[in-house]
Amino acid sequence: MVAAIKTDFSKARLDAATRKMLEFVEQMTFKADELQETNVVELRQHGFTDEDILDITHITGYFNHINRVADALGIDLEDFMLQGRGNPKN
Repeated sequence: MVAAIKTDFSKARLDAATRKMLEFVEQMTFKADELQETNVVELRQHGFTDEDILDITHITGYFNHINRVADALGIDLEDFMLQGRGNPKN
């Protein structure tokens, strides 16, 4: 399941709540300016509390920030992070 999530979560066998959370994370990562209150309402409808949603948002924002800093500075990924990215070690 982890490999499926890493490559394309939309094809992984996930419960509805996890899928909705990952859709939110994906939208926050690639199209944050298109997020609306309805996205938060949908997370609540799938059982996430406001605290959960805040955690999801902070964690996603943190990782997006760190990835952009690393990319901007040309920091090489660790070997374990390259798995699944076309690296011959995977």
